[in-house]
Amino acid sequence: MAEKISVIIIAYNEEKNIQRCLESVKWADEIVVIDGFSDDRTEEICREYTNSVFQVKWNGFGRQKNICAEKSSHKWVLNIDSDEVVSPELANEIRSLLDNELEFPLYKVPRKNYFGSRWVQHGGWYPDYIARLYDKTQIAFSENLVHEGLKPDTRYGFLKSPLEHYSYRDMADYVERQNRYSTLAAEQSSANGNEATCMDLVLRPPLAFFKMYFLKQGFREGFLGFFLAISASYYTFLKYAKTRKI
Repeated sequence: MAEKISVIIIAYNEEKNIQRCLESVKWADEIVVIDGFSDDRTEEICREYTNSVFQVKWNGFGRQKNICAEKSSHKWVLNIDSDEVVSPELANEIRSLLDNELEFPLYKVPRKNYFGSRWVQHGGWYPDYIARLYDKTQIAFSENLVHEGLKPDTRYGFLKSPLEHYSYRDMADYVERQNRYSTLAAEQSSANGNEATCMDLVLRPPLAFFKMYFLKQGFREGFLGFFLAISASYYTFLKYAKTRKI
């Protein structure tokens, strides 16, 4: 007998993206959405696709996703973000997997990241394998403020078909989010008792640029690749600098 699956989504003010996301998972046995009290049409749009829409105050990415999983009915869960789309090929691959005995408690999927309308293929942006399909009786999200991950991640399989990620509208949107994410990363680091050293501030940013632009061939993306590598360097600097007191 095939396993059933719940798709879980956390959202906040995502009326521009959420319908495209929900359309791509209509095949699932269940869709569960946690809305962080959006003040746009996000909740209204979600209710057109599922009755399992809950409003929950913001608890951080990891905790919010775990709350969403707790409200789902099935042990197999597919987590996707509001700005992501499950390709038809990935949907078919997941359904085929659920029709058979699953070998692993966790599966990673390749992700196609878009910058505006452009698919970024170099600089570490593809295939960007990310853990998203999991057995919630064995796996859960770490409850970091940012860059949460599914744990334990010692045993996992890979899917072949892509998840499509329409994350950044333009350069201004990218820079604004890097600033916000670096603040969350610094808060998490500080909460863990860490403070950046001068060597972190001097060495890590250029290493981030070198890794993305040269080792991961970001230069093949032209000016966009250069912009992304510079931004990665700046994000790294901010992430460490924000742990220090002025």
